[in-house]
Amino acid sequence: MDDWFSSIAAGSELPRNAARDLRDAGFIIIQNRLATPAKLAQLSAAYDAAVAGADPADVSVGSSTTRVSDFVNSGPEFDGLYICALVLEACCSIIGRPFKLSTMQARTVNPNSPAQALHVDFRREADGWPMTGFIIMVDEFRSDNGATRFVPGSHKWPAIPGDIMSDPAADHEQQALACGPAGSVIVYNGSVWHGHSANRTTKPRRSIQGAYIRREVEPAVNQAARIRRETLGRIGPLAKYLLDV
Repeated sequence: MDDWFSSIAAGSELPRNAARDLRDAGFIIIQNRLATPAKLAQLSAAYDAAVAGADPADVSVGSSTTRVSDFVNSGPEFDGLYICALVLEACCSIIGRPFKLSTMQARTVNPNSPAQALHVDFRREADGWPMTGFIIMVDEFRSDNGATRFVPGSHKWPAIPGDIMSDPAADHEQQALACGPAGSVIVYNGSVWHGHSANRTTKPRRSIQGAYIRREVEPAVNQAARIRRETLGRIGPLAKYLLDV
């Protein structure tokens, strides 16, 4: 164990019932974490500007979503997102040892898009398990605009959706939609079954997503290699620790 991990684990931001739900259901929804209208407006505008100005090499357009990577370097408006005390305490609960940020990206569910197949981000038997994921709602997550769906308790199951479901994109009888107002945060175990639901509206549904992994595991993004001088100059010691820079 190290001093940063011990300090984070000693915090009191994560309610007892939230720790229980992370253990039993595999995910939690924290409502209105960035609730002030000014902060939400600032985050929304910064998101759109960062996506519009992203390096094409960092943009991935899929059948239902558009992803933009390297959001660690996308502006000061995003610096506080990956050092959120509540999310970090949830990492301590799930990972149980020193950890770091693996990735942080923008993800927009496009209008009139079908549901994503249920999947896991990190299989239980994979090297480096477990992983903690987070989703920050830039827009409200609703049942009609692509809210993420989870299957509670599935992080404890030995199988993954593709192993036993004939159509992982179909509804699961036990699934629950993670709905909430803009500014809410979802934290989840990377082994829980999940995927965005269908966006049946004519508007995109925006979010910022990321993941933390055990400190010794290779990250999805080499933050030390990608960190920009201006980013390094404005972030604090905790952020540098989490980025492993």
